[in-house]
Amino acid sequence: MKKIGFIGAFEKTSLILYIAKILTLMGEKVLVVDTTIEQRARYIVPTITSSPKYITNFEDIDVSVGLYTFEDIANALNKPSFDQSEYTYILLDIDNAKVINLLNVYEAQKNYFVTGFDLYSLKKGIKVLDEIEQPLDLTKVLFSKNMMQEEDDYLNYLSLGKKVNWSNEKIYFPMENGDYTIIAENQRFEKIKLKGISSEYKDALTYILEQITEGNNVRKLIKQFEREG
Repeated sequence: MKKIGFIGAFEKTSLILYIAKILTLMGEKVLVVDTTIEQRARYIVPTITSSPKYITNFEDIDVSVGLYTFEDIANALNKPSFDQSEYTYILLDIDNAKVINLLNVYEAQKNYFVTGFDLYSLKKGIKVLDEIEQPLDLTKVLFSKNMMQEEDDYLNYLSLGKKVNWSNEKIYFPMENGDYTIIAENQRFEKIKLKGISSEYKDALTYILEQITEGNNVRKLIKQFEREG
């Protein structure tokens, strides 16, 4: 099992679902755990339950909402304990430091800090980092229309003194209106599709998938997925 953390106040649900969907196309069993304060997946992932805490399946992805520990997840599955080996990948959507500790994200195989450069995303994301209890290795995933060095410099400035070890690599996603249009359409039609998404977005998505899967023919699979969608 590989546990992957996506940390920050920026809206990450669609990105995580794209990653999860492509992992399932590789034959992997994937659990997405939405621990965000606003429980964003509740409004994006279709379900018939009105329960405040639940696990549902969407496009072959198990999605947990309102559950903040693996014990909570086990209870939702009516199991005495949570067997992490049942999943190949567990993707954690986190926007508060308490969950970092509850789910022991320090032991994750990879952790990403996802942010845009609006002040809300930046400063609230930094607040999460301000409250972590021990050093954490993080790779930046940056959403920006025109990525400038000044933006990254500002993020580095805000994170000074935090228990963060930034990776030298950075992953850039464009703030393309066309991408947001496709993502919003996917949400309305309760689908996960890549058709129409910009090549820059797909390149960044591919890069993350290649990192967490150590290659595994990702580019070919993404092209196939796009054609089928």
